[in-house]
Amino acid sequence: HAHCQVRYATPNDLPGARALMLDTFHQDFGYGFVPHWHADVVDLQGSYLDHPRHTLIVAVHGDEVIGTTAVNSSGPAHPPHPRHMAERFPCDSTAQLLRVYVRAAHRRLGLARRMVDLACAFATEEGGYNRIYLHTNTDIPGAEPFWRKTAEEVFDARPTGEHGPGVSTVHFEIPMPARADAAGPTA
Repeated sequence: HAHCQVRYATPNDLPGARALMLDTFHQDFGYGFVPHWHADVVDLQGSYLDHPRHTLIVAVHGDEVIGTTAVNSSGPAHPPHPRHMAERFPCDSTAQLLRVYVRAAHRRLGLARRMVDLACAFATEEGGYNRIYLHTNTDIPGAEPFWRKTAEEVFDARPTGEHGPGVSTVHFEIPMPARADAAGPTA
């Protein structure tokens, strides 16, 4: 999408990012805003812009925010996720990707891939992260195939998965990219 820009969010982007997230909860997920799950959306500034190890990435078309991707320093919470996932991806050393959403009219144009690439670069360059983790709702059309091209499955929590019981969730890990300053000769 040549006319779209993918970049780190600014305070001016936050109302549009919040609207996209809320629309996604209602239209795509079908359950709306759940305060316990979506507390970060209430305070995007404090959750992502003011925290040095977190970030919010947006895709913008003109002045409209049409995509979001966030990074925070938390792993999967137990409960509701299995204890072994919380132990594998501990808070502070895990960069969790979340809020990877693109407006329906702009999907399948590579925007999510571009946002995820920038999020992974942030996680690598920020320092202190050992792993990049995410989980996805497989009921959302296109979500699971996208992540299967991007990440490695580590646990299928769906009731039909070999490990069941669970919900329509699959957990993934993205291999940490090499740090830009790690390559090349040393003095």
